[in-house]
Formats: sequence, structure tokens, C-alpha cells
Amino acid sequence: MTQETIVIQEKEPLLQVRNIVKTFGIVKALSDVSFDLYPGEILGLIGENGSGKSTVSSIIAGMQKADSGEIFFQGKPWSASSMVDALDKGIGMIVQETGTIPGISVAENVFLGEIERFRVSHFPFAPLNKKKMNQEAEKILSLVDLHDISGSLMTGALDFVTRKLIEIAKVISKNPSIMIVDETSTALNQTGRQTLYRLMKEYRNAGKAVIFISHDLDEVIEQCDRLIVLRDGHFIQDLPKKDFSEDGIKKLMVGRSVAGDYYRSDYDGSFDPEVVMELKDASIPGSLDHVSLQIHKGEILGISGLSHCGMHTLGKVLFGARQLSDGEYLLHGKTVKNEANAMREKVGYVAKDRDTESLNLNASVSDNIAIAGLNSFSRGNFLVLYPDEKKYVNEQIDELQIKCFDRSQFVSTLSGGNKQKVVFGKWVGCGSEILILDCPTRGVDIGVKQFMYHIMYQLKKEGKTLVLISEELPELLGMSDRLIVMKDGKIQKEFPRSKDLRDVDVINYMI
Repeated sequence: MTQETIVIQEKEPLLQVRNIVKTFGIVKALSDVSFDLYPGEILGLIGENGSGKSTVSSIIAGMQKADSGEIFFQGKPWSASSMVDALDKGIGMIVQETGTIPGISVAENVFLGEIERFRVSHFPFAPLNKKKMNQEAEKILSLVDLHDISGSLMTGALDFVTRKLIEIAKVISKNPSIMIVDETSTALNQTGRQTLYRLMKEYRNAGKAVIFISHDLDEVIEQCDRLIVLRDGHFIQDLPKKDFSEDGIKKLMVGRSVAGDYYRSDYDGSFDPEVVMELKDASIPGSLDHVSLQIHKGEILGISGLSHCGMHTLGKVLFGARQLSDGEYLLHGKTVKNEANAMREKVGYVAKDRDTESLNLNASVSDNIAIAGLNSFSRGNFLVLYPDEKKYVNEQIDELQIKCFDRSQFVSTLSGGNKQKVVFGKWVGCGSEILILDCPTRGVDIGVKQFMYHIMYQLKKEGKTLVLISEELPELLGMSDRLIVMKDGKIQKEFPRSKDLRDVDVINYMI
């Protein structure tokens, strides 16, 4: 045990979780889970998707109640009626997916639940002092290095990374004693991650504590002082820093050694010469700058770059969701004007922001998978054949090993990895010949990642085309037949698949 760990554990726990149990239907999400959190530490909470990490953290943060068990905060029984109540009492959580409301301003998001304090008088319908509210919001945003964002801006106009930083700013502005970070780093670019790491270390140095949830093992090993491993809702092990090793952690998470190839093992990199998608001098002001590109049948095309390089916009263009201001986009030689055109040509799209762009969280697993495949089990425009629909959905659940207690289960109750499998099921099930995958393994564990990489490679071998947009260079190097690097809306460099290609070779063209 390191000296640092000895010092931490001589202190009284800041938080004690005791024998927590939580069920959803017939699924037991947590089974008698107990652990302690000490002041002055960053505690990693790790496990596969569905292991119970987000469930136990959401109970601590007041999002939901445990079926049984106890929690003690600063030596006293802990209970919170909501996330707002928990934050006011000293525990704040940054949620895995988006926690901002797009239809209101940045300042209104920052002060959500406490807008009344900015009214010019005590009368309920008195006007708001929006100037003061915006100014105070901008001071809070500076805590996360958002110095150029106005409090008056509509939140929906901002990119995913900025919205996530706004959530972080809102939590830390309340100065809670415990900050829970649930799969937040995967939504951030490198600059945003460094800001988050800085804040976490400031918390630790101030004698506060952080619960950090991440599937990035390099990140966990680097940032955390101690790890709690969960598997299938059970506590598995409390791991001190001295015992951190990637292989050992993987084995604890999945209950076995992770065998077989993680990425592709071949370096063939070949594909059919047939061009299925083509961009000619494609431009969108501020996003794409005269991009010309051909994508081939049976190709996995990797696209890399920093977060604002234009690659995420390019993905939307290829699905017909963003229109070009100049240039042309051709799909099988036909001009594409919208998503309907793309879908008719069997193009599917897995969005980076899956909860708002790829899924209907208030619908069932069945509805989310079935929506893209109506032609497979309907007659005419109105008649849906239920037995055929059920068979169609069940095939995807089985093939993709989606963990759900029933096909009618709401998607909102699934883990991040199983949500992503539902998105894959929607597009693979309907026979998509081309898949646009924007950060497809964001927020999923190593087991699900390996499974998804296997599916991608199988689809390639079947002659399908995949466009893999990612901020994770290892998966791009591991999966792509061809890799292009984007910067400032332009293609900077193209690399063929090679066992000698290293991330440093690519990074030099990204920055």
C-alpha cells in the first residue's frame, strides 16, 4: 500500500455506501454494493456496461432511490430528493449524456432551478435582470475555460463539447464536497479533458473527493488514486494504486482474460474500386472547406482530427442531415439532398450524441430498433405485422447481445453500451449498406468495444462501407483501411493501412 493510500485511509470516510440494492423489473442492477470514499482522493468506479456504476452514482446523486441499503455523507445518513437537492447539500453529478436544455439560454441552464433570484422585485411575475444573470453565468463559465461564451446564447446552438463544459461549470459553481463524473470525458475534446482533469486534481488537493467513471483504462490508471470494480451489479474489488495494471483491471471487470484480437489483426487494407460516396469541393462556412473525397464499397474509412476540425459535420453531410453551401455530394452517382435520399440508398448514421440524435429515450427497445426497418414487416403504409416485427427485433437483440429484460423496456433505462447496441441494431437490422459511425464506441466498455469492432470487420467483409469518425486514434489505426486527417475543415493527409503507422504520425497533421 502506498504512503498516499495510507494517508487517505487514516481519515474518516467522506461517503459510506452500505449494502445498496436496486432492481429494474426482473433485472437486479445492484446487489448488496458497499464501498467508502475518502477526502482528498479521486476514486475510480469501473466495470462493464450494465455493471451498476451509473446506477449507484445516480442513487448517491439523488436521481433515484435504492430499494434497500444506506448511504452516509460526512458521518450522517444521506438522502436527497433530487439532483438539485443533492447539489445544494454537497454532492454534485455530471451525467453521462447531455444534461442541458437546448431551448433556453446558457445562463438559464447554469441557473436552472434558481432563476427567481434574478427577478428585479419579489413579485412572482416581475421581469428578470437578464444582464446580471448573463454576467454571473459568464463568471461561472470561466471556471471551465469558456471565456468567449455569452450567457445570452441559446444552448442548442452550441456543440456537444461546449454543452458538456456548461454542465461541469454549473456543478462546480456550487462547490460541492463530492463531484461525481459519469463518463464525461468521452464527450470532451482533448482541451476539455485537460480542463476536467485540472478540476479533479484541484478537488483532491482541497481535501474534497471525486468519483470518476470511465471506460478509458489509460485515463483511469493515470487519473485515479483507487479503484472500485463492479461486475453485474456486485462489488468485486477495492484496488489500490500500486495494483493498477491494464490486464489485471480488464480481468476483474469481465471476470476472465480478454482473449482474441481487439482490433483487426490483418493489414490488408484493400477494398472494392467501386465508389459509393463522393464529395466534390464540398463546403459549409466554418465547418468544411472545399473537401473532395471518394469512399469505396467494402472500405472502412477512418476520419480523424481535433473536435472542431469538421469531421463531425462531415458525418452529418454524408447522412444528408447537413446541406452543403457549395459543392456536391453524390451517393451511387445521385445527388443527395436530405436524409430521406440517403436512407433510400441504405445509409445509416450512428451519431456522437446518441441520446438526442440516434435514440428516442422515451420509447422501447423494440420501437427504436424497428423504426428503420418498417419495410421488412409492414404491408402498405399502415399495416404492421406484429409477429414479423417481434421476430425482426428479437433477431437484433440476440445478434447484438443487447442486455434488456424485455423488448418493451425503455431505452432510457439501459446502460450506455446497450443503448449503442440498440442504435447499431436499428441500422444493421434494416440492411444498411453504408454506415456513418460518429464516435461509435464512446462510453462503452472494453468488452462491448471488442464486440463492436468484430461487427465492423464482419460488415466490411460482407462488402458494406463504413465511415469511422473518431477522436480515439488507437481504434482508427486498428480498424481503418484508409485514414484521413482533417484540420480547419480541410483534409490534411491520407494514410493507407499499415502496421508501421503510429499515432504520432497522425497527430502531427492534426495540430
